[in-house]
Amino acid sequence: MKIGYARVSSTGQDYQTQLDKLQAAGCEKIFHEKQSGKSADDRAQLQAALEFAREGDVFVITKLDRLARSMNDLTTITSQLQKKGVGFVVTDQQIDTTTPTGKLLFNILGSLAEFERDLINARCDEGRKAAKAKGVQFGRKPKMTDEQLDTLKADVKAGILSMQAIADKYGIARNSVYRLAGAKEAA
Repeated sequence: MKIGYARVSSTGQDYQTQLDKLQAAGCEKIFHEKQSGKSADDRAQLQAALEFAREGDVFVITKLDRLARSMNDLTTITSQLQKKGVGFVVTDQQIDTTTPTGKLLFNILGSLAEFERDLINARCDEGRKAAKAKGVQFGRKPKMTDEQLDTLKADVKAGILSMQAIADKYGIARNSVYRLAGAKEAA
């Protein structure tokens, strides 16, 4: 039996093209999901498809990156299939691991996919570092200015207002007053 697996990363994407190709490849059972490809462990339909596969079956996908984004995941999945006696086919890249040439091509393309992911991560890291060097602040903007924070600390130190009254004055939560003032919350 040919078992198909289709995946897209977000709800805005459509896997109908993958489903059409898997049906054209003769898949009798197709598993599909909208889930990130970052980790194979987090994909319920992939796990169900791998569990469903039996000796003599062929596991079919349209592209390697629909199955995994790391060589480690790719190797783990294909080793699992191999141990079960299940063939592996990637239609768009014409990979068939039941042949020596298909195994070679699979390993080369898997390594390239991992290399591409590493390059993307490196470029993002460089971009973050460059932005920080230019003074870009990441994360949410502070709700309070430095002056407001100094005044809040003075209010806490003076002890005239309750912590809740100070929180209401600045439009923040009471536990934020404790955190910002460096005070210990009473039990």
